[in-house]
Amino acid sequence: MDEKKLTTQEKALRINLSKAIYGSFAEIGAGQEVAANFFKVGGASGTIAKTISAYDMKFSDAIYGQGERYVSETRVMKMLDKEYELLPERLPHRIEQTRFFAFADTIEALNYDRTNQGHGWVGLRFQLRPNSEPNDCVIHIKMNDNDPLQQQLAIGTIGVNIIYGCMFISEAEEIMTSLLDGLTTRRVEIDMFQLTGPDFKHVDNRLMALKLVKNGFTKATMFGPNGKVMHPSDELYKKNVLVLRGRFRPVTHVNADMLLTSRRQFRQEPDVERSKIVLLSELTLNDLSADGKVDERDFLARADIICSLGQNVLVSNYYEYYRLVEYLSKITKGKKIGIILGIYALQKIFEEKTYDNLRGGIMESFGSLFGSNVKLYIYPAWKNNSHDLFSLKDFEEILPANLKNLFRYLVDNNKMEDIPNANVNNLHIISDNVLAMIKKGEIGWEKFVPHKVEEAIKEHGLFDYPYQKDHVSVAEKTE
Repeated sequence: MDEKKLTTQEKALRINLSKAIYGSFAEIGAGQEVAANFFKVGGASGTIAKTISAYDMKFSDAIYGQGERYVSETRVMKMLDKEYELLPERLPHRIEQTRFFAFADTIEALNYDRTNQGHGWVGLRFQLRPNSEPNDCVIHIKMNDNDPLQQQLAIGTIGVNIIYGCMFISEAEEIMTSLLDGLTTRRVEIDMFQLTGPDFKHVDNRLMALKLVKNGFTKATMFGPNGKVMHPSDELYKKNVLVLRGRFRPVTHVNADMLLTSRRQFRQEPDVERSKIVLLSELTLNDLSADGKVDERDFLARADIICSLGQNVLVSNYYEYYRLVEYLSKITKGKKIGIILGIYALQKIFEEKTYDNLRGGIMESFGSLFGSNVKLYIYPAWKNNSHDLFSLKDFEEILPANLKNLFRYLVDNNKMEDIPNANVNNLHIISDNVLAMIKKGEIGWEKFVPHKVEEAIKEHGLFDYPYQKDHVSVAEKTE
């Protein structure tokens, strides 16, 4: 059979008929359809050691331990830990011939009143060879069907797909793309994918995060300074988020100063909880693309640079700032959001032609951008390559007459303000010029970037820097 054309039922049957694959199913919430697919196609005794549905919270706690949130990555990992360890313990006679697996999901489907967003965590712990150390594949999904039954059927399909993909497909990206076989991104969104274990040490999950966005599986995904993929809704839930969008090619003293100075201001806002501030460096797919193509090595170079500074990275397909704010506002639940902008980026936001595709034009976009608890922090620049500073106080004079009152309204209502303590001595630094110096091997680029960025570039040979032979470059790591 052509694997690319297998239906959900055909995949389940192939798994059932494979005598070496055997495991357990643990499903909480609306995920009861996964094991059912294997029962319905026949031959399930060759695959299923056990199925369990700990639907009641007390029963779930008794089995897997207490937790604050039941639909969470922590819960699905506890389920995998518990269920997988039971397999070799109770089936020692099968260890030498069997590829064990434990499947788990914890799902919140659409409620009776249809007032919630269906979502859930799905995980698989699995062996590629008998008597070997297992691997983990964990995803987070959003379900967009407006019918609970359709959401349950979608979960059943994804469950079969993840088991089949991990057991029969060797390439990480192919495993990821196969997860939506039989579905569409209109029905299900995958906004986190992580594949780890001894058989997948070569997989860079930051690259998988990028490919989720690139392939249209989600609009945004996130990873931390250590490179671990994170779920935005978990990490940013009810947090005060401060975002700097940039190309970061490479991070210069200007980028670092933008983050540092704006963070000081953000911390002083009366409605910001200092203990709940999360800084994000955002890369958009648009800024990562050249002629519609994404250079994956270049992306990893930028990711390494940002991570070297201890920053969280958000990869998104939100070209317009108001769409980014809409996305973040749904997660932060009314908590203050700060957006760091260069003055020339603000100029683009006020260009009405940008919003020709919106029925409400600039007013519709500004309703989303400024309607929530959002504030823009504006970083100055030199005006027209001169030494005249261009800041928010000069901005009104360049606006067309019909937008001047709108601008004054936003300033008067504390929706945007200058960053007053910007280090103007660094404003001459242009990242494109620094990048050209690095690529050409010119001396002196180091003084334009933070010391940790310099170290990362030299150690890993980022941006075609001529690294030493005993160092491994990002390019080599992805080959």
